This record gives sequence, structure tokens and C-alpha cells, in this order.
Amino acid sequence: MTDYDVPDDEALQQFLGTTGFGKQARKSNVAAQIDQSKRNVATTEKAIKVEEDEDKDEDVDDDSDDDDEDEEDEFPVSHEMIIKTHDRAITTATLDPSGGRLITGSVDCNLKFHDFASMTPTTIRAFKSIDPTVTKTSANNETHPIHQVLFNPIAPSSILVVTALPQAKIFSRDGELVTTFVKGDMYLRDMHNTKGHISEVTCGAWHPTNRDLCVTGGTDSTLRIWDVNNPRQQKEVIVHKSRAAGSAGRTRMSAVVWGSPLQGGPNILVGAAYDGSLAMWSGEGPYNRPAGEIRDAHTKDTWTSGLDISADGRTVITRGGDDTIKLWDTRKFKTPVTVVSHASTSAHYPSSNICFSPNSSNIITGSETGHLHILNPATLRPELVTPVTPGSPLITVLWHPKLNQIITGSANGETHILYNPNTSFNGAKLVMSKAPKRRHIDDDPNLTMDLSQGIASDATGGTSHVTRHPNTGMTASGKSRDPRRPHIPASTPFAKSQPDEKHVREFIPLSSMRDEDPREALLKYAVTADKDKMFTNAWSETQPKTIYRELSDDEEEQPDKKKSRR
Repeated sequence: MTDYDVPDDEALQQFLGTTGFGKQARKSNVAAQIDQSKRNVATTEKAIKVEEDEDKDEDVDDDSDDDDEDEEDEFPVSHEMIIKTHDRAITTATLDPSGGRLITGSVDCNLKFHDFASMTPTTIRAFKSIDPTVTKTSANNETHPIHQVLFNPIAPSSILVVTALPQAKIFSRDGELVTTFVKGDMYLRDMHNTKGHISEVTCGAWHPTNRDLCVTGGTDSTLRIWDVNNPRQQKEVIVHKSRAAGSAGRTRMSAVVWGSPLQGGPNILVGAAYDGSLAMWSGEGPYNRPAGEIRDAHTKDTWTSGLDISADGRTVITRGGDDTIKLWDTRKFKTPVTVVSHASTSAHYPSSNICFSPNSSNIITGSETGHLHILNPATLRPELVTPVTPGSPLITVLWHPKLNQIITGSANGETHILYNPNTSFNGAKLVMSKAPKRRHIDDDPNLTMDLSQGIASDATGGTSHVTRHPNTGMTASGKSRDPRRPHIPASTPFAKSQPDEKHVREFIPLSSMRDEDPREALLKYAVTADKDKMFTNAWSETQPKTIYRELSDDEEEQPDKKKSRR
């Protein structure tokens, strides 16, 4: 259809109220929409919180404003997109390698699937929600919090889901259950002989180069390596023996990570335990004994929730429940390289994490005050501290390498995606650059629906003709006069659980025998059987008469006593 523009006549345009005819193309001001998502807080403040030095004032230059602008471009935190799809604290978040699909897990026991390609600035919502612990439709289903969700980095069609159950599960990217790993025998003392975890699974990780392998850690003091093609038994079991006094050699695994150097070479498997120890194994085995172990990496009986390996595989970062962050060198796995103090939230949120940036040039983690901390990997001093959800703890963080965007999950149920329009790609930037969807008044259910009853608000007032005359168009028996309209039977107390009594008598054969005495039903044919013998008529003359012994009066009154067993 060809568009015809009205001539530049202000009077005519004012009279018609338009400047053109025909279908108008939807246009959006991308720059204005992205500006609306700019963060209003006094954020991206330079937050290198060091102890005050006397030379600090001497180093201040006139171009400090330019440095702040460079700082904003260095970290993707200038703009944000907020997703509110959970009711309770968000414990984990994961993005597929391409950055097109976001999955979040929460203590409300649900997984939310978000697709950036289908969202607009006015329709930011999840397209699917599942409960990974539901097995069948039943009122007795149990629900369990979600500890961790991870996309397979090699095969994004698989998702590892760790809930507060002894069995981890593999789902497809569309939320369909693919595999459930087996549960072990809880009555076996030796964990080497069990086929799976015997108690709650707390953490998990994918193999960095093999698409079929993953590892899970549980409260049974084991790390188990699984082949997704053989869920009936783990491929390898690593029993971590605690040396803490009174632990009987057992503890709980709190975090695990499986890393591989970008330059190639052997990968490493690192696990943290509740007894404060930190152990490292060769990723490809053998797993009989750890290649390196630190007994007192963190304080005993504290939950080390954060654990990550740098891209070069040389450093390991841990965030313990003893309010410290420690940096370790895998080549000298004895003492920490750097230690800083940082308030922990693992006592309330055991999945609080810490992770390296994609190129390991920074470390990011959350805080109990709702701030995002971007740390220097050498000194662990904050290079940037910015509020995300002030007053609500920041639990999970993730820096996606392809999108260059930071995903955070908070205790108030909000997912924040921080990005920079100059350095980020797709993801939240794609959503905020789309034209907003035109909303019709009927799209708002609060205006057209009575949500408490689930029916239209027009019908709640009882003013319609059908409401005032419910028997219109029906016969006296309640059937519709219109032959095209099906007959809806009257609702009776029997209709919910069992059929009506009249319906049973009329349509179910021999249903009248249900209320009849079987002895009387047989004896009413006794006279007919004596007169007209159909099958035994040939023996009627030769068959002797049956003679029964007559009982005395005493025997009739007193029943036979049961013989006592000897």
C-alpha cells in the first residue's frame, strides 16, 4: 500500500489531525529508550577504598572527570534492565554461551526461562516457568529450593539443575526433563560402593571440554563425576576425608569448580568443604588423593559458598563464611596470596558466589548491603562499588563473556542486567533498543477481569440479561431448545465423586443386584429348580432322596464349640 503525505499545509494538517495516510511504520527512538534505562544512582563512582594516605591529595589531577568517564566505559554498569519474575530470593542465574536465553532459579522452587529475542521494554517477562522437583501431578508433591543452574558450555541444549535433593537433573533448554541421576544406598557406610549421592546435593559444574561429563558435590562428603548418557551410576566418586576433630572423616562439600586453561593443558578440579578445607585434583584423574589440599583454607564450620578459577588456570578465588576473600596460586597451593575482609551472606544464602571476569582482569561479587563489588585480581581491593539493590543482599553474580553484561540476583527477587551501550552487545541492550509494544486497554487484566473470581467484571454485577434470566432458551427439564448446544447435566452432590443413583440404575446393567440379598436371590429359584430340572432331569428317578440328620433342641441352642488346638 502506498502512503500519501499531506502537503505542508499547517491548517490542513491541524484540521485532519495527521500528517499522512495509510499504514504508518513503527518507529522508535533507540537513543531515548536506552537513556531511560540509565541508572539514576550516584553510581559508577570510583571506589578504591584504601587506607588514607597522605599522598592521596597530591595525586589528584585536573582530568579526574575524564578518568571517571573512562571508568564508566571500562565496566558495563552504566545502564540496567530489571526482571521481576520471582517472588523470593534468587539463588542462581545462567546464560547460554550465545547469550540469547537466561534462566534464573530461586528459593520459590521455580526456574524461569527468559528469551531476549522475544522481550520488549514493556514486556519483560519469562516465557516459561517450571518446578524441577515435580515428578507427577499430585497434591503431595514436595518442593525444594534450587541451589544451582548451569548451561553446558559445549552443548547449550543441556542444563544441569541442582536442587536440595540427592539427585541432580539434566533439563533441555526448553525446560523438558532429560536425565535424573540415581540416588545411592544410604545404608552403606563406604561411599565408594554407592551408585549416587545419599544426601542433599549442594553444588555442581560441567566439564570444560567434554560435553558429556559433569560433577556434583553433596553433603555426603563426596564429589561424583557423571556421564549424562549413563545416569544409573556415577563414572567416578571422589571421597573427601575430613581431618577435623569429631567429624568421623566426613564433611559437607559446599562448592566445586572445574576449570581448563585457555592455552590448553591439563584441567583442574577444585572443591571446598564445610570443615574449612580446600582440595584440588587433576581434572582427568587419578582421584585417589588430591594433588593439593589446604586444611585450614577458611574457618572450620563456615560455609565457603564462592569458588572460581581464573582463565589461565593459575589462580583460585574463594569467598568463605568467615567474612574473608582469599586468592590462591595453584602452583603453590599452600598459603593464600592475598586476603581481604568481606562480609559473607552464605549463612542465609548458601549459593552466594564470586567469579572472575571473562578475561580474568577483574573479580566480581555481591555484598549483604546490595552492592556490586568489582575487585582487582592482584590486590583484591575494590576498583568499583556500585549499589544494585540497596538494603537487599546481592546473592549471585555472572559476567557473560560474549554480551559483556553483568547479571545479578538479589534477595528481593529481582534480576538486574547491567550493561553499557558502548561496549555491550545484544542481551539487555537488544531488549531496550526495541520499539515498545503497543498496549491495548484490554491487555491490563486489572481493568477487565475480577482476579479474585477469575471472571469478567461485567458478570460480577449481575446486570446482564443472561444473569437475570438463567433459564432462557431451556425446556422445563433443563435441556436447551437449541439442538446445537450440548446438554449440561444438573450438578448434584454425586456428580463430583460418583455418578447419580438414577443414572446407575438406568444405564449400568445388573446394578439392581447391588442392593439385593444374594441368598434370597438364589432361594427364589429353588421351587422352579425342583419342578423343572433342566440339567439333572435324567437322574430324577434313580437319584435317592437326601436324608439329613435331625438336630436335638440342645444342639440347636448351643453352637458347636471350637476344638482346642493341641
